[in-house]
Amino acid sequence: MEYIDLRREDGSLTGEVKERSLVHRDGDLHGTSHVWLVRYRSDRHSADVLLQKRSQNKDSFPGSYDISSAGHIPSGADFLESALRELREELGIQAEAKELIYAFTHIGHHEAEFYGKVFRNHEYSRIYLYECGLSEEEMHLQKEEVESVLWMDYRECLERIRRGDLNHCIFLNEFERLAGEIEDYFARTGRPLEKKALTETWAEDAQAELEDWIEEQGIYIRQ
Repeated sequence: MEYIDLRREDGSLTGEVKERSLVHRDGDLHGTSHVWLVRYRSDRHSADVLLQKRSQNKDSFPGSYDISSAGHIPSGADFLESALRELREELGIQAEAKELIYAFTHIGHHEAEFYGKVFRNHEYSRIYLYECGLSEEEMHLQKEEVESVLWMDYRECLERIRRGDLNHCIFLNEFERLAGEIEDYFARTGRPLEKKALTETWAEDAQAELEDWIEEQGIYIRQ
């Protein structure tokens, strides 16, 4: 069994410890670490984030895209220690503490039902960035936890989360803030990202598709 420390809204410990399944049954606030892997794309002056696809055997959100690497904070452990452990176990990445860049803290809440049971997730999370140049094939996945991984442009990912056409279990407000942190990080390291939003490109594509459809239908619009 995995035991977890319960927390207050400021992240401090309440002194109570519960078994993981009971924490999610009752919706208790608990700690998690979120590590977002990022890589610079010089060919398009942008950045990718790594998404992990959760195993079909997971007790919650099976087959959904999720944070690059994340996990609960076991009782007695700390956030950074857990973040490094999850990177090793889930992706086979041996990172050092100094390589993880603390970004911000996030409190998320979500309730759903899986396998006939209510799942209440209420988590206090510390969010980290980790720059990584590995390809999907170079990572060693923990198959019990991770089905596959996928690099995706961070702006495309944000837009797809907003549109709802990506099967995921990511908190929208966490990723919105993350996008700004990614831009700040690459600006600080001398690699500012292209400011043109992908939504502009998609709007142009949608307009072109509409014009093609109008032409196919033989519809003529007076100018």
